[in-house]
Amino acid sequence: MDTTTRPIIGEADRRRHQRHTLSFKRELVALTLVPGASVARLAREHGVNANQVFTWRKLYREGRLGAVQSSAVRLLPVDIALTTVAEGTPPRVDRRGQPGGGGVRIECARGHLIIEGRPDPQMLRVVLEHLLR
Repeated sequence: MDTTTRPIIGEADRRRHQRHTLSFKRELVALTLVPGASVARLAREHGVNANQVFTWRKLYREGRLGAVQSSAVRLLPVDIALTTVAEGTPPRVDRRGQPGGGGVRIECARGHLIIEGRPDPQMLRVVLEHLLR
């Protein structure tokens, strides 16, 4: 029986670990967060294993891959306060004569916002975008 002491995988066959900068990792993760983006395709195009990109995405979400994007979704604390309407008080109506649905109060570092009735959804979206930046 012939035995050999030569290693099956030679030193030339082994791939060296590639080091990527934080900026490269963040840019690649940002590309994968675009709706409809394929992690596998982007990883292949950039010469990185898709599993590595998924690991970077996890680190990114945990805030361990540098600064998290400011446009990331954040959950805000919510307190629900029950209020009662005094007997004999007419129901609230908005400018279109529709019955009001209640009120909303938003408090954050940049200010307070109190909304009563049913505001225009587009106007409310714009106000909230600017208030929560």
